[in-house]
Parts: sequence; C-alpha cells; structure tokens
Amino acid sequence: MRPRPLRLQLLPQPALPEVPGAARAEWVAARQAELLPAPYFHVVFTLPATVAEIAFHNKARVYAILFRTAAETLRTIAADPRHLGAEIGLVAVLHTWGQNLHHHPHVHCVVPGGGPSLDGTRWIACRPGFFLPVRVLSRLFRRLFLDELHAAFAAGKLGFFGSLTELAYPAAFARQLCELRRVEWVVYAKPPFGGPVQVLAYLGRYTHCVAIANSRLLGVTDTAVAFRWKDYRHHGKPKVMTLAADEFIRRFLLHTLPDGFHRIRHYGFLANGHRADRLALCRRLLDLPEAVAEEVRDAVPPRQPEHCPFCGGAIVLLGILPRPAPLRPSFWDDTS
Repeated sequence: MRPRPLRLQLLPQPALPEVPGAARAEWVAARQAELLPAPYFHVVFTLPATVAEIAFHNKARVYAILFRTAAETLRTIAADPRHLGAEIGLVAVLHTWGQNLHHHPHVHCVVPGGGPSLDGTRWIACRPGFFLPVRVLSRLFRRLFLDELHAAFAAGKLGFFGSLTELAYPAAFARQLCELRRVEWVVYAKPPFGGPVQVLAYLGRYTHCVAIANSRLLGVTDTAVAFRWKDYRHHGKPKVMTLAADEFIRRFLLHTLPDGFHRIRHYGFLANGHRADRLALCRRLLDLPEAVAEEVRDAVPPRQPEHCPFCGGAIVLLGILPRPAPLRPSFWDDTS
C-alpha cells in the first residue's frame, strides 16, 4: 500500500491563545506617556548556544543574570565620559525563541539616545545615528555575565542535567568558562527608530507576545503543524516548516517562564521607583515646555484591541478616560 501524502488543513481560526489586547494596549499607553523627544535605539544582547543550554536548566537564575548584566553593560558604557557620560534609561524585554522555535534567549533593549549628565545639570545627546560601540558593549557584557555565572556556580545555585551533568564538576565548569571567554558574544545595535510611532509600534508588537503568533500558523492535522518562518542565515528568506505535533508542542513549551518571572523590566531613569522624578528632570534639561511634552506623549494614540479576548466580538471605542495620577513610591527602586 502506498503511503498517504500529508494533508494540512487550513486553520479557520486562531489555534493558540493570544495575549489579551487590552493588557497590551494599557501597557503601551503607559509607555507612551514616558516618551522623550529624542531618538530611540534598539540594542539586542544574545547568549551563546552553550550558555543557552545552561539557561534552559536554570531559567530564573540565568535569565535574571542576563537582564542585570545587559542593563549594567549599557549603563556603565553610557556613563563613561569617553562614550557618552550620561545616565540612561531603558526598557528591556526577554525573548527566548528564534523563528524556528528553538531555545534562543536574548534581551531586546529600547533606549533613548541620551540622558542627564552625571551631575544632573544638562542633557547629553548621543551622536546622530550612533549610540554606543557594540564591540565595547559585547566585551563588557561577556565579562559581567561570566563573572555572575561563576558566582552562581560557586554558591551552588546552578543545576546541570542530561548532557550537561559533567559541568557540575568545578574543573569542567572552569574549562567551559575559559572557552566562553575566548569567543565573541553577540550584541547587535539596530538602526534608530524613526520616532514615537516606530517606538510604540515595536513595543506593542514585541512586548506582550508568545513564541509564535497565530498569523504564522498555516495548517494543522492530528499529527503535524505547518508555520511560516524567516531563515536569517539566508538573509531572512521566508520559508515554511512542518513539524510533528509533539515536536511543535515541545518547542512551544521550551519558552514557558518560571512562575512570577517578569520578562519586561525597566532600568536607569526609567526604573519604577523614581521614574516620574527622573523623567521630569529629563524634560527640564531638554527645555521641553509642558504643552510640548503633552504633544509628544499624545503623538500616537494607543492601539485599541479589535476583538474581545473572551467572546470574540468586535470592540467599539466610545471614549478614553483620563489617566489617574501615577503613584510615586520612594522607598524602593524596583526594576521589574
């Protein structure tokens, strides 16, 4: 008997739960209120494959190290007078997937191109079209990350399983760190955003998302799933991948985060504990009248969800309630 060819049924409706649009719109609206009249840059910090394997078995610990060291790298180099000499702020978003759904942890950082001088007396802007040197960022990121990873190992806070069991021995772990110090780590600075429209479009598209959007799903059977993906090793060429159902589910579940883990964090003058005061200082240093500040914040209306996440019915915007005054706690510096 000849084997029957695989037939994929086109999906009549979304097959994966989407993040509710209302939550995303509310978060983006809050970020809109924080926009400054400055160019915004997009910097990506990526873990090497060997470290990504360790991260998979120690998600909360290693992802937290990734956040801290990426933010510390940006803030340290920006504060150096040889580069910028300013305090910066940033929003950092953790992604753990690539286009093919393999485990690929990296942090996207959206950063205004400038900040208050270290004495807080003037605004220092970066050079047009250039933020910070990526080679300098890469090497400091590598050193900071490996130092923290070694400290976590020495404190007995890392676990090693399966093919990584050997790394539980100090000599083997030390050899692995030596190898990682010899390779270049990837820090990629994308071209600056064109303005508030592009910043908010990026934030709305990439902050509240899961490993694969429903729009990329092409078909499904009881045994297989087909989806679109871009092959960045071949200049982003669009392709179609078909996976066995159990393999698709396995890859999707690779990106489940530890309970309570925050995948969006704020640092520098955008840290939650003092954000309002530091943004007010930035606007004063930029000599931005309040009327202009309101115009910048209102440049792009928040994207409204098109359908109710519960019943699927169309949502009609009747009006926008005024935003209440934000709470301004002064007793901590939370960056989550």
